[in-house]
Amino acid sequence: MKKIIISTIAVSALLFTVTSCKTDFDTDVKDIQPSKGNADFSKYVALGNSLTSGYRDGALYVDGQNESYPSMMAQQMKLVGGGDFRQPLMGDNNGGLLLAVAPGVTPQIQDTKLYIKGFVDGAPDISNINDNKAANLVNTVLKGPFNNMGVPGAKVAHLLAPKYGDVAGIIPKTANPYFVRFASSPTVSVIDDFVSQNPTFFSLWIGNNDALLYALAGADSSVETLTPPAQFKTYYDLLISKIDATKAKGVIANIPSVTSIPSLTTIPTNPLTAAVLGKGNVAVGEATIDDLNKNVYGPLSQILAGLGAGDRIKPLSKSAANPLLIKDESITNLGAQITVAAANSGNPTLVMLAPYLGATYGQARQAKSGDLIPLTTKAAIGSVETALPAGIPASLGARGVSYPFADKYVLIPSEIKEINDAIDAYNVVIKAAATAKGYAFVDANAKLKKLADDSGISWDGVKYTAKFVSGGAFSLDGVHLTGRGYGVIANEFISAINSTYNSSIPLVNPNNYSGVTLP
Repeated sequence: MKKIIISTIAVSALLFTVTSCKTDFDTDVKDIQPSKGNADFSKYVALGNSLTSGYRDGALYVDGQNESYPSMMAQQMKLVGGGDFRQPLMGDNNGGLLLAVAPGVTPQIQDTKLYIKGFVDGAPDISNINDNKAANLVNTVLKGPFNNMGVPGAKVAHLLAPKYGDVAGIIPKTANPYFVRFASSPTVSVIDDFVSQNPTFFSLWIGNNDALLYALAGADSSVETLTPPAQFKTYYDLLISKIDATKAKGVIANIPSVTSIPSLTTIPTNPLTAAVLGKGNVAVGEATIDDLNKNVYGPLSQILAGLGAGDRIKPLSKSAANPLLIKDESITNLGAQITVAAANSGNPTLVMLAPYLGATYGQARQAKSGDLIPLTTKAAIGSVETALPAGIPASLGARGVSYPFADKYVLIPSEIKEINDAIDAYNVVIKAAATAKGYAFVDANAKLKKLADDSGISWDGVKYTAKFVSGGAFSLDGVHLTGRGYGVIANEFISAINSTYNSSIPLVNPNNYSGVTLP
């Protein structure tokens, strides 16, 4: 069971904050007769990834799908001649997928949705529903076509890939289980099924996963890859050319920065207090700190100071919050020097551990401002490193505490810059496509940055921010939006459509949709 306890959020935080009656949407047309302008909304089809599908709380489930931003937009489009809007609905509100690969064998390939099961020391205790028991069978193919073609996990290239809906490709990862559920055949691509519907209007929000998956993996390329900007342009331009061939009008959105989502901004770099290390027992935590300072932090800080790198590791404090211990591949590896210094220390314990200390702490440092800790890393703090050499005390294997977190657990400043530079390049491509084809354009990057500001975004006196749980806009996975958050995004799309196509589609009321549910 996935279990995340966020220790930085008080129980008393409200799910949304009532402000003055200011509304940060100046383009509402509620007092104007609805009109389609010079667009045709009779056949609206949405292309994208999990953000388009209505994915939230770490899963795809019915209530989330019914509050997807394309579904909200389609309801408003009906006021100006829009048609029906079909979605490939899941079978329940738990989410999660099962894949039948052999008789009697149905492995789960996606977690079920997250919920707040209670509170621990004033912080929400987040778990998977029903102990992660999924019931939706991937192999059951739904009868389309479907207007919402958002495919969770998809990158730009995936929308172009033949056989992306072939069940035989799920295990080798050449196909996507969500597209398998509603592809018209095993051989088609997502864009093939889009084109075959002859849409009159479309929305496209794709490219997030080309950078985000890499960011959530701590920029560890052995786990996920970052799409090179030149490759992104090739695939995106090809995708646009296929969409353009349908002669449909539409709206496209760019990609938000990784520093604007709570999945990467919630966990502090210094969560190690005596209470945390003692699992609620301060006395035990203080004793742990004494032991760590004696056997790890003290000796290492002295050795590193002697090597001119004393800023990397300092002894832990009993009275203040302490930073996580991480591996930073961008700094000079002092492993050989640490080994020599430990071997010559005259301390029998250090002499014995000298090779291990050099191999383990050569690029170790304490986390600092500018690093980002993914939300999923919280559950790994203090977990035991399984690759400890024989004879090494287990107390030295606590990840992030006495054993430096590996690359996949942390984003360091150079990695953040690499990712945001790529996103900036992607967004140039997306804006150029919108300009060249005359499509409406949504600056989702700017909107989510505004959510991340303390001022947030207001609708009818309700303030939304990017604060985890309490901000109201983001769901419990810290990446995807709540129904209210998707309402904010739906309004951005509608406003861009109205501005570009002379239409007057009324905005939605985000306050009418669901937010984070407390127990």
